Amino acid sequence: PFHSPISCCCFSYRPISCCCPSLPPERLLYNQGATVFLAFTHCLSSSSNVHGIVRRSSSFNTGRIEHLYKNPQAHIEGNMKLHYGDLTDSTCLVKIINEVKPSEIYNLGAQSHVKISFDLAEYTADVDGVGTLRLLDAIKTCGLINSVKFYQASTSELFGKVQEIPQKETTPFYPRSPYGAAKLYAYWIVVNFREAYNLFAVNGILFNHESPRRGANFVTRKISRSVAKIHLGQLDCFSLGNLDAKRDWGHARDYVEAMWLMLQTDEPEDFVIATGEVHSVREFVEKSFKHIGKTIVWEGKNENEVGRCKETGKIHVTVNHKYYRPTEVDFLQGDSTKARQKLNWKPRVTFDELVREMVDADVELMRNNPNA
Repeated sequence: PFHSPISCCCFSYRPISCCCPSLPPERLLYNQGATVFLAFTHCLSSSSNVHGIVRRSSSFNTGRIEHLYKNPQAHIEGNMKLHYGDLTDSTCLVKIINEVKPSEIYNLGAQSHVKISFDLAEYTADVDGVGTLRLLDAIKTCGLINSVKFYQASTSELFGKVQEIPQKETTPFYPRSPYGAAKLYAYWIVVNFREAYNLFAVNGILFNHESPRRGANFVTRKISRSVAKIHLGQLDCFSLGNLDAKRDWGHARDYVEAMWLMLQTDEPEDFVIATGEVHSVREFVEKSFKHIGKTIVWEGKNENEVGRCKETGKIHVTVNHKYYRPTEVDFLQGDSTKARQKLNWKPRVTFDELVREMVDADVELMRNNPNA
């Protein structure tokens, strides 16, 4: 839900009584990253204090979580508290963790756009890979190894050029992007801290998780926004890349629950979180248009392919090669059997429900603010 390029960190903490005698039974600190909005909401609903790290910006960058303030109009904090920081700054991480003394840390901060990681490869490695190490080292420096549980937002992009179908916890990794490679380092450094220092640290290998709060330049949200604009007469046509890329799409709300469940276990383990269903970008387009009463018929091949509305004859979708990745990931399908058995977790929102929710939310958004 909070798909943002801002790099920060998420943590949940129980206070150390000698340092924080007046604090409630549990405190959480979150890194502003992929699913922070729902993670904040989930933790606040359990009467926790939630701390978030937000990167300094010349403009306000807390729009998706403003309603979680005690007083949204005045930005007065209640159980949610924000700290300025960055995953590229070790000193600030040590300072914040030492001040808050978390019991749980959820690292959701990353440069998480796969295509953009080819253009920002060094930055992606610094934030997504070394940033995770900085966070783990900060825990160790603050002497909290024995009192903190650490969640690392891993990714299905680790599997890249898939070595088996479906992909599970034991499937060999083969990343196909700077983003995937950076996350691979993060995955193994988490495993290393778990084995070397006995830190309760887990990797959540989450397959694609979406919601109406997905960033506008991610393909699912680009589709739902564009379809909404076409429905309202604000747009005629939009362009996409690889229409035949297939993904295992779930709802971020379900996946946030899985993240939390991983830190409630007695022993730290890594888990794949996925629906087990596969759908193509093409299918996402078709179902989005179907929800607004349009049938898309495909014509042409490769970069000359277009999606034409059967009812009106208008072309609404074109293909542009600039949206292709230098190395494509064609097929991802997760096997979450381990999570279903050990965490008693299962996805609740279906693919069709997800598509409808995203399109409906963007129709409402564009109706109220066409420039959104």
